Amino acid sequence: MRLAFLTSTPLSAIAGSGTFVALDGLVRGLERLGHVARIRPLRVRTTVHTLDRWLYNVGVRLSPPEGDVIVGVDLDGFLWARSRRRPFVVMLKGIIADELRNERGLVRTLLRVQAHWERLNTGRADRVVVPSRYSASVAGEVYGVPPEKLAVVPEPIDLAEWRRRFARADRRPATRPTVLSVARMYPRKRLADLLEAVRILRARIPRVQVRIVGEGPESVRLRALHRRLGLGDTVVFLGEVQRTALAVEYVSAHCFCLPTVQEGFGIVFAEAMAAGLPVVACRAASVPEIVEDRRTGLLVNPGSPDALATAMETLLMNEALRKELGAAGTRRVEAFDLERVAQRFVEILP
Repeated sequence: MRLAFLTSTPLSAIAGSGTFVALDGLVRGLERLGHVARIRPLRVRTTVHTLDRWLYNVGVRLSPPEGDVIVGVDLDGFLWARSRRRPFVVMLKGIIADELRNERGLVRTLLRVQAHWERLNTGRADRVVVPSRYSASVAGEVYGVPPEKLAVVPEPIDLAEWRRRFARADRRPATRPTVLSVARMYPRKRLADLLEAVRILRARIPRVQVRIVGEGPESVRLRALHRRLGLGDTVVFLGEVQRTALAVEYVSAHCFCLPTVQEGFGIVFAEAMAAGLPVVACRAASVPEIVEDRRTGLLVNPGSPDALATAMETLLMNEALRKELGAAGTRRVEAFDLERVAQRFVEILP
């Protein structure tokens, strides 16, 4: 089967965030199963991503994609799909209408435009693929996608590749209890809650260090909060890193924490579990579908830095519990291996 994927998301693990990681994994999984999968990338970028997405879709409309099945990521394909002659599948990653609830100002306004395009796309598709039951519920709520049109396919992770990276990674000496967080710095990730939790945690475990990977719109505000809280080297902002360096961070940490409140899946949770890290996260969005409370991690209610601090303290002070939850996580993540996910994707195609 020949599949053409349409995406105006930048094709890099840094700029494209989790969307690129998931799409790249799915394409490689499909190719391992013997299918031909090609991505039609965004070739020209401006300083306004919404404009990039519009221009990309005009280009798709003027020069239609080729393949047995066309797959549009999020809103991509919405102009072409009005007069399509091939089966069309839409893959929703974050659901823009859901994401904008946590944004404000111009970002919220631009996302509202993108959400309108995404709604049109889902209406024109033969099948709408979402990564979690949470996303299926939201797609029905905000876009009116009927249940019979929806299919849940989790995000894939290349376990063999990550395990090779972990095996080669130069683990740092464990001189301090270490918590890792990996996120694009959007308001919905609630990294400010994490910083507040670290202030509480430091009073209980003075040597603790929290290392944060990622950049984004909240970067300046979070660094200002870090200074205001006087966290010093208790929190280290690592910025954007390549996957090899990220593997070092995963294998050198004692646990993982991300208090996000809006997540279609959360591929970083799968990566952390693949590394054998127990996870601290919130009971929100799709997170409980990925991180099983008291089995692969500890879940707390959103908006409670004190609860986050207590959960991190529990893991950092209890090596046996860390090992138990970490081992369960490595078993849990097998369900998201890319070939298994790719096979599921093929099965739900129209």
